[in-house]
Amino acid sequence: MIENLFQLKAHHTTIRREVIAGITTFLTMAYIITVNPAILANAGMDFGSVFVATCIAAALGTAVMGLAANYPVALAPGMGLNAFFTFGVVIGMEQSWQVALGCVFWSGCIFFLLSIFKVREWIINAIPASLKTGIAVGIGLFLAIIGLQGAGVVVDNPATLVGLGNVKSAQALLFFGGFVLIAALYRRRVVGSVIIVILTTTIIGLLIGLVEYKGIVSPPPSISPTLFQLDIMGAIEAGLFAVIFTYLFVDFFDTSGTLIAVAKEGNLLDEKRRLPRLGGALMADSPARIAGSLLGTSTTTSYIESGAGIAAGGRTGLTALVVALLFLLSLFFAPLAQMIPAYATASALLFVAVLMISSIASVQWNDITESAPVVVTAVMMPLSYSIAEGIALGFITYVLVKVLAGRFNEIKLSVIIIAVLALLKFFIL
Repeated sequence: MIENLFQLKAHHTTIRREVIAGITTFLTMAYIITVNPAILANAGMDFGSVFVATCIAAALGTAVMGLAANYPVALAPGMGLNAFFTFGVVIGMEQSWQVALGCVFWSGCIFFLLSIFKVREWIINAIPASLKTGIAVGIGLFLAIIGLQGAGVVVDNPATLVGLGNVKSAQALLFFGGFVLIAALYRRRVVGSVIIVILTTTIIGLLIGLVEYKGIVSPPPSISPTLFQLDIMGAIEAGLFAVIFTYLFVDFFDTSGTLIAVAKEGNLLDEKRRLPRLGGALMADSPARIAGSLLGTSTTTSYIESGAGIAAGGRTGLTALVVALLFLLSLFFAPLAQMIPAYATASALLFVAVLMISSIASVQWNDITESAPVVVTAVMMPLSYSIAEGIALGFITYVLVKVLAGRFNEIKLSVIIIAVLALLKFFIL
């Protein structure tokens, strides 16, 4: 049954490898089950209720991705989007969190319609190969800076924007040691190299007092404080169309970028360099987003940490299904999941970054109209700390450079539409 459902042999993988990949992906993104409630608590939402909503929304979206699209991609409430929800809409615009959830609901409905009519599929398939490479490289760089920041190796510096942290700290040494060990085990083709190092680093941290033992099992809190508390009509009456568009814009590029990067890394593209079963993949985030708004959490999106599972050998939706199951189990094993330190998963993120950045070798460096947008896309993702902003600036650069170079005929209509929408977002909204 599993073979028929996920086509493991066709993807040159096994149940064991997919399970290990699923555990690896979950460990790299398990932080969201506590970070998301902490951020939304600033909006006045109940921490425990949002914790439950986060786990269920992530499990639902990830399961749909695995079953409908057979992709090893995990979904959960997005970082950045939850900050915009709290500090941009609720605090900044002085709207209630119920109205903010209403905006999430409407954006999910619109996404569903765009997916049904294959508008999103049409746009993604029309993205030029050079920009797809730029997106993969950019996400790799983004993962690298997230990992380095999480390990305390890269820190903020008022004079130079970023600076070097304390590389002599125990956390930094464990991070570097973990990264080198993952690379060595990967080269030796050791199955599960990423998860082995994550767990080993965590145990060492526990033994030397860097990790606090928080227990193993705890009962899940009540979800009633946020369940069905969204204000659907309030979002329309408040005229928050710009907010709804922002959710659409950011999540469209986050999901598109993640799918493209993961597909390239896992060799999942077809002979035309397109994503197979793309329709099913794009349908996954819509019900998850709508369900999340009903349960009581911000926008659900695809996670770039899925690349860690790809690096561990994940190639099918079975990986995603394992992640979904672990999110459900987290409702009861939250203390255990919270014990995984940032520097342990940071090693995995930097390793995945190495794999993704390697695709830059395929860029046509002798054609400046192709290479310039790639560099802009790749560099702006980590520097703006946003996948969406990097992709948007890359599209704008691609269109302008092609037009001014007299090569307008090489630009597809969908690319022009995206560039125009990006300009509207930057200069009007």
